Amino acid sequence: MPHVTRVENPRWLNQLSSHTRPGRVVNICFFVVLLFSTLLTWREVVVLEEAYISSQRNTLENVAHELNNQFQLNVDRLFFYRTGMEAALRTPLAFEVMRNASEEFDRKRGQHQWSISLDNRRTLPVNGVSDEFVNDSTILSRDNPLLSNELTATLEVGYLLRLSTSLKRVTQQLLYVSRAGFFISSNPVANSNDIVEQYYTLVTSPWFASQSQRSNPARGIRWLSWMLDTGNGEQRRVAVTLPVDSQNIWHGVLAIEFSLAQIKQLLAKSTEGETEGEYRLYDHQMNLIATSTPGGGASASLSEQEKAQLAQAFEHDTRGGVRFSTSYINWQKLRNYDGVLLRIHHIDEGVRGEFGSISIALGLLWLLFTSMLLLSWIVIRRMVTNMSTLQDSLQWQAWHDGLTRLYNRSTLFDLAAKATRRCEHQGLPISVVQLDLDFFKSINDRFGHQAGDKVLAHVAGMISAKVREIDIAGRVGGEEFCLVLPGASHKDACALAERIRTRINSREILVAKGTTLRISASLGVSSSDDKGMYDIEYLQSVADKRLYYAKQNGRNQVCCCDKDESQ
Repeated sequence: MPHVTRVENPRWLNQLSSHTRPGRVVNICFFVVLLFSTLLTWREVVVLEEAYISSQRNTLENVAHELNNQFQLNVDRLFFYRTGMEAALRTPLAFEVMRNASEEFDRKRGQHQWSISLDNRRTLPVNGVSDEFVNDSTILSRDNPLLSNELTATLEVGYLLRLSTSLKRVTQQLLYVSRAGFFISSNPVANSNDIVEQYYTLVTSPWFASQSQRSNPARGIRWLSWMLDTGNGEQRRVAVTLPVDSQNIWHGVLAIEFSLAQIKQLLAKSTEGETEGEYRLYDHQMNLIATSTPGGGASASLSEQEKAQLAQAFEHDTRGGVRFSTSYINWQKLRNYDGVLLRIHHIDEGVRGEFGSISIALGLLWLLFTSMLLLSWIVIRRMVTNMSTLQDSLQWQAWHDGLTRLYNRSTLFDLAAKATRRCEHQGLPISVVQLDLDFFKSINDRFGHQAGDKVLAHVAGMISAKVREIDIAGRVGGEEFCLVLPGASHKDACALAERIRTRINSREILVAKGTTLRISASLGVSSSDDKGMYDIEYLQSVADKRLYYAKQNGRNQVCCCDKDESQ
């Protein structure tokens, strides 16, 4: 029996179509686009963050370099004074004025407090205390052979200190404090009766004892910050000190004392032109020394947890950055100060800055692109869904009979041919059942085509209820149906045909108002194990021939063999 041959798609295309839905493909495509756009935006954010960190670090390095230079000037000054004193200790000046100063010291050293001055316009006075005061202290001593040389060396340093003060090169207090009970200071003693008290304050300062040979065996620079009681409350001060030694004898300490206001001036000079961020100078114990904010107070104190995190970072590197909840802190240790310089950049400053503007613009662009992408996804997804639904509907209509909802003739024979090849390859039988309704034309003539359509739909429903999921059922003519049963033997097919015939004949159908009708069907069956052939067209023609044998024998019956065999 001829039938329409359908053009087959490639195997890989059929597999792709069966496992891939258009909506899923659209979802995947849009997800990939969104993922890559997010990754690209994230990459730009990373690059921007690296540029921001680099900018912060470079800015801090410039300030730290300038501040290091400021401290280096003071450190170099101490080394210069010590070199001069060491030379004077070895070879004092043979001037009469120096001999007179030594003789005056011998006359006054027993006094409670005293002062020796050569020329107040050229040098600073040396102030001292009595032998009794020195002898009462374990850290002080006048028992050294170079005592006279030390006194004249101190007067020479006084000349240099007076010169520096007159040139206004420094505003800090420069000191030399001797263990032999005298000192010299760039800041003159306000009251001659306060010499003992001032000397006592100096030798009991933390920086003086820290320069002992035991505490500082390397005999190098020491930085120290401490709280000083000024009578108006405690104030923090900072000092850089250098010991003076000769012939393994510790003579005294050269020192430069800074107030916090003076340190702030140095910091302000180093940060000239820097308008963003707050700079803070901390000592090695994380005590705040100076800040760049007006008034000298920090905008927000660091918590103990933040200080601990920073201190831990300082132990492993000389510079770095730490991100906190509302700020980014860039830090760098100073070469010429025992502390660390911090640059604190708050979120509001970052938002107002150049990098903040770029970040906001980048975020808005990503948000706009994502919004447009989502809107496009919704529209396209809806269009694809509608097209997919339409395609499924058209495909169903192309494959099925609209009245009976069974396969149409073309689809039936196409699927039957594939099933036949599978059964032949697997060595399984395949059977064909041909069904035709008895006296169907009279139903149309008596009750109309609408009643005939009801009968056809009713019969198709009963056939669908009896066949298996793997069976193929279709309408191949006006009132003619065909069933292809993969894996079913000739006996099984005949039994199924009989069940279908019985079910059709046992039900009455309402064909019109108040009118029911009992119908019957004739069936023919053929099988591959009956004929020994796997040719669907041949098996269908055999089943069709047996169908007509059933009609000739009285209808409403199943014919499973040829006419000659039945006789």
